Amino acid sequence: MKNLNSNWIKSIFILLIAIFSLASCSSDNDSNSSTVPVIESVTTTTDEDGNPSALEPITVGYADNMYIIRGKGLATVQKIYFNDYDTYFNPVLVTDTEIFVVINRNTPYADASDQLKVVTKKGTAIFDFVVAPPAPGMHSFNPINAADGQEITIYGSFFLDPIVEVGGVEAVIVSSTLTEIKAILPAGSQYKNVSVTTISGTVLYGTAVGTAIFDDVFYSPWGIPDWNNHEYITDGTKSNQGLVFIKKAMDGWGNIQGEWAWDDQLSSYTGIKFAVRSDAPGKLKLVFNGAWDGPGVDGRIFETTTEWKEISFTWEQLGNPAALQNISFQEFSGNANVYYFDNITYTVD
Repeated sequence: MKNLNSNWIKSIFILLIAIFSLASCSSDNDSNSSTVPVIESVTTTTDEDGNPSALEPITVGYADNMYIIRGKGLATVQKIYFNDYDTYFNPVLVTDTEIFVVINRNTPYADASDQLKVVTKKGTAIFDFVVAPPAPGMHSFNPINAADGQEITIYGSFFLDPIVEVGGVEAVIVSSTLTEIKAILPAGSQYKNVSVTTISGTVLYGTAVGTAIFDDVFYSPWGIPDWNNHEYITDGTKSNQGLVFIKKAMDGWGNIQGEWAWDDQLSSYTGIKFAVRSDAPGKLKLVFNGAWDGPGVDGRIFETTTEWKEISFTWEQLGNPAALQNISFQEFSGNANVYYFDNITYTVD
């Protein structure tokens, strides 16, 4: 089950406005309803592709998604419970026959009552309804450069009875919890993407196996000389990938310079990418293969924010190099700032 598709949010709210505008014209009696509440059905607001639904009744819902509770005597609703979890609702989105509500992602789904309860001033309505866990979330996996047959660790959330696939081939799971999976890469995993599937959906990670330049550690021959005065921070709650990321305090127009090396085996890749953030909004320039200025360099300037942002460049954007020799970055806002780098990899798509 997918979360609400942003392309359809406007459509949904136009629908809501229409419904509740009509309801407000004739709801003076509804708002004082003396009817004992009855839940007749629950429907989705969107289908699995994020399009407006046909309002077909359902008995299974997913956290973080909006649903319509339909029935009678709902106007004086005071509380809504999914699996006995007190769920917020917007009183504006309530009529005597419909309530629009989003299932909270903290709603329990294991060893739960499997019931929806609507409490009104006139009584309580109970409806059999199962809340499935949220769709799995995948923070990262490592090592990115694991060989076929080696073990990887996948970090994320809501890994309930997971299935792991690499390029569509199922991997053997060694162990799993709700937040971590250990799995063995199947044959043919190189340059393929890892996915995790549960009853609630599938998540596909955007960095392919065997593409890392930096993934908690630098892979030879790459690195950053110590004279850059950078730091390696170990904190999986703040990283973009894995557990370790790079920190560098830069003066305005300062830089961080990578080691010089040589890799001319680029035919399997389409370019490079990396994740970056900063303590304050900033601006950096990718200095690729020592090109601090010259043709095409202005196109390698990008802005940063306090949130991780993935930046990618194709080989064409980088001048179709014969080899990767160096990756460096120059501060380009003119202001001192602290920058963070992670998940420096080749791209394959």
